[in-house]
Amino acid sequence: EMPASILTTLPVSRKQLPDYILKTLAVELFREGKLSLGKARELANLPDKWEMIRLLSERGVSVNYTEDDAEVDVASLDRLLA
Repeated sequence: EMPASILTTLPVSRKQLPDYILKTLAVELFREGKLSLGKARELANLPDKWEMIRLLSERGVSVNYTEDDAEVDVASLDRLLA
């Protein structure tokens, strides 16, 4: 149960609150290094890692997306598109 005084200060409606809380938790656990990008995406109920990266960026969290990560992604896309 969330106090009404808290609900009025949040930038979301009561209906959107569970989704907002899950996304916020996912962002913070990723920021603390407690969750990987994939697990944070799963917790936030986002369809893919790019949406999670976008959410992290919106919340001011940098993602250490390396050249190796990009190469793995390109190889995955090549396999999917072949």
